[in-house]
Amino acid sequence: MPLGERQGDEKNDAKYCGVETEFSDDMPQLLSLNIHGGFDFVVAPLMDPAYRPSLLESSNGGSGVLPFAGSDLVLSPSQWSSHVVGKISSWLDLDSEDEMLRRDSEIALKQEIAWASHLSLQACLLPAPKGVNCANYARCVNQILQNLSNMQLWLRIPLEKSDDDDDGNRSPNSMGEEHRDSWEMWNSFRTLGEHHSQLSVALDVLCSLPSANSLARWFGEPVRAAIMNSNIFLTNARGYPCLSKRHQNLLTGFFNHSIQIVISGQQMQNLPAGTSGSNHNSNNPSEGVDGMQRHPLRSCLDYIAYLYQRMDPLPEQERFELGYRDYLQSPLQPLMDNLEAQTYETFEKDSIKYIQYQRAVAKALVDRVPDENASTITTVLMVVGAGRGPLVRASLQAAEETGRKLRVYAVEKNPNAIVTLHSLLKIEGWEKIVTIVSSDMRCWDAPEKADILVSELLGSFGDNELSPECLDGAQRFLKEDGISIPSSYTSFFQPVTASKLYNDIKSHKDLVHFETAYVVKLHRIARLTSPQPVFTFNHPEHSTTKSNHRYKKLRFEIPTDTGSALVHGFAGYFDAVLYKDVHLGIEPSTATPNMFSWFPIFFPLRTPIVAQPGVPLEVHIWRCCGTSKVWYEWCVTSPSSSPIHNCNGRSYWVGL
Repeated sequence: MPLGERQGDEKNDAKYCGVETEFSDDMPQLLSLNIHGGFDFVVAPLMDPAYRPSLLESSNGGSGVLPFAGSDLVLSPSQWSSHVVGKISSWLDLDSEDEMLRRDSEIALKQEIAWASHLSLQACLLPAPKGVNCANYARCVNQILQNLSNMQLWLRIPLEKSDDDDDGNRSPNSMGEEHRDSWEMWNSFRTLGEHHSQLSVALDVLCSLPSANSLARWFGEPVRAAIMNSNIFLTNARGYPCLSKRHQNLLTGFFNHSIQIVISGQQMQNLPAGTSGSNHNSNNPSEGVDGMQRHPLRSCLDYIAYLYQRMDPLPEQERFELGYRDYLQSPLQPLMDNLEAQTYETFEKDSIKYIQYQRAVAKALVDRVPDENASTITTVLMVVGAGRGPLVRASLQAAEETGRKLRVYAVEKNPNAIVTLHSLLKIEGWEKIVTIVSSDMRCWDAPEKADILVSELLGSFGDNELSPECLDGAQRFLKEDGISIPSSYTSFFQPVTASKLYNDIKSHKDLVHFETAYVVKLHRIARLTSPQPVFTFNHPEHSTTKSNHRYKKLRFEIPTDTGSALVHGFAGYFDAVLYKDVHLGIEPSTATPNMFSWFPIFFPLRTPIVAQPGVPLEVHIWRCCGTSKVWYEWCVTSPSSSPIHNCNGRSYWVGL
């Protein structure tokens, strides 16, 4: 039974909660008890824990029947697939120095995975590695993954990190009693396995949690499940199970990232007499509905469901963006390509953006024309890149709001959008105020100069849709003291862990996709440190010698309490000053609320780099300009060097 429904997020897998069980050779009974107990699936051993391949060989000459938990016929295919996650034997130690144990472990692992695959299970839970030295375990799992169809392998990893050591003066391979960071164990394992997309994490949540920064790393990793033992639950004043505030916050993060909860262990709380859960009225605490035996972990499940159900509904903007989460999109080529009607319509629905533009134009009009001249002076305003007219409308509304007179030129190169503009002129009665110009702004010979130049040429990285080049070309018809809206914009760069994005790019198996910057609604990522400014462009730009070519070297420091983290690439944002104190942007610390016209941009790394506290992460980025295109190049030089990505714009560029 799902934990509940969250309005706007009905497809979230986190609403399904599982339970970890002991081995049983009666799978139908085991499944029935737990499903009727309120759980959606079981994480159950597939093999008798007493089984050892070497013992079977010696007693039966290797011809005995393997002691699996029942044949494939005891449950229907849909029951196996939907309600059972296979739990691989926990005694396995594939890196043991005991040769017999190591050999037994290899054989048993392959047998159990093969059986799980035969049953068409969606996932199997692998036991945690014994430490960072897990090469043979990783090799065997990697061999299995090469021939595995669609099944996911969840590697069990304890969620722990000691915080009382000097991370900066530590060898990355040290993981003894004096220091333990389970992320390093996971990173070692997945690196040996070449970041396989079917290898993911099941976090064992413990009583003590690492710092918030350390926990945040995991939201960029492929975490599929969080295993919560009953011993981490506290007992509240009324005798019911509950969690600490930090555990509650962590659980909310899991829910928001579609991470499924698995409850394990034994019931630790003695519920008050006359109750059977947080909201039940049975007179027998061991009985549930219809007199059935109540599941011993039901009170923990009820509390998890309570936390899920009390989450706020997804805001309207988040609901709109759900389908775009972690979906890689190539940036627009607005100069080379003409936008389609659907694209225009999506952008035009972003009312917040046009409210900001209207505010900026209103302030510029008031500054440009004093109140006493409002009825006599007509301000010339040019909208360059007018599209289907939303900026024309915002400008005319600003003029009406401020009582200023306006003459508008709407300049647009897309002949299809021009048709819409002419229709809009007639519908709105703007014929005497607005002149439509079907031309590229860089080529148009304006009949007069503008007091105000308005444009919405910004991309996710500010300048990545060639706003500087376009406005440089249009600036010739702006008066010497004219106003440009926007007046400036700055791009920002931030290192991120983004395992899903990396694997999606890797699946193309070519260089081009690793040297392309993607527009993406970032969701399953970890932001490792604060963004830093990269390139700033000001308009109007009166210097005749200044180039739009740019270069920046950035130096990031990972917070000490984060621990090591894997950098899969860099998130890019922008912040723009439209006019004076009116701004809009997507840089997280100053982002304009409820605006959805721009998602961040993602610059991937061909080979992820481990970043450590105390060791600076040095990044270089170039904006390069040619005669027919503009492109970015980027690389890392510390703590290790990466290749320079996209040299000469060989993979990704924006056409002029």
